Amino acid sequence: MIKINLLLARKEKKKAGMKREIAVLISSVLLLLIILSIVHWRLGREKEETLAQIATTKEEINRYKNLSAELNKEKEAQKTLQEKLNIINALKKEKASPARVLDELSVDKPEKLHLESLKKVGTKLDIDGLALDDETVANFMTNLRKSKLFKTVDLIVSEQVEQSKIKLKKFSLSCEIILM
Repeated sequence: MIKINLLLARKEKKKAGMKREIAVLISSVLLLLIILSIVHWRLGREKEETLAQIATTKEEINRYKNLSAELNKEKEAQKTLQEKLNIINALKKEKASPARVLDELSVDKPEKLHLESLKKVGTKLDIDGLALDDETVANFMTNLRKSKLFKTVDLIVSEQVEQSKIKLKKFSLSCEIILM
């Protein structure tokens, strides 16, 4: 009888199968390491690109903050200028502007008369001053009444005072400014 040892063939088949499994395992591990290194490399590159974008965005944000600050300063300056323009336009529209009132008073004022104070409350104007005599005060009041800017010119007080040994007439007038 011939005896065949089949156990040996099985062992060799097992060894060959194990070698194949080890080779597959090693190649799978190598393939996995290659894939992981590629993924790691791509993620690193994306991270660098993202960091570069973040840096660029931060620079843009700083630039826009500076521009925004400059814009706010310019808006404030524009607002200030607009307020000034509004005041100028209001003075131009107002026929009885302070400059026009003072101009009219200087034109109507006689030489022998000195104005000490002017008070404007609404459309009412109070005038205090000194004159050499009553006739000068009367001429001043007449001139104001003839003016197109003043109405209801009234003498409130007229009294004699002495300054530097000269007798003068101290007076107070009240009048209405005509708003055109």
